[in-house]
Amino acid sequence: MASNGFTLSSYLARLIAALVLVFATYNPSGYSYYHWLEQSLTDFNPLVALAGVVLLIGWVMFIRATLRSLGALGIILALAFFGSLLWLVIDWGWVSPDNVKVISYIILALLAGVLATGVSWSHIRRRLTGQIDVDEIEDNN
Repeated sequence: MASNGFTLSSYLARLIAALVLVFATYNPSGYSYYHWLEQSLTDFNPLVALAGVVLLIGWVMFIRATLRSLGALGIILALAFFGSLLWLVIDWGWVSPDNVKVISYIILALLAGVLATGVSWSHIRRRLTGQIDVDEIEDNN
């Protein structure tokens, strides 16, 4: 029987999945689906197509879960939180605003953080408030 407890490791597993999705799709290193697709536009093959479909499925799952759990206001607040965090890191001098590559990595990691929070939010809210989210299903009887 599966445990109903949501732990830090539960969130970290979702965060790792979101990081893999985001960084596999694009990253500044040049090793990503975006770069692979760009190089194979003249020789597009089924493997590139399959990888794109798998990534698209991942994005749809994460974005849909995030939209449903956080809503528009929640996403705006999450982006504001993570954007302020980036601003703080730059303001404290930990990262130079001229270092586009590092800032790109940070923004991609923050995007993964928003997605991981979105797919975890129902569990987090239940732990914080005791409230349970329930999806309504229409009965056609």
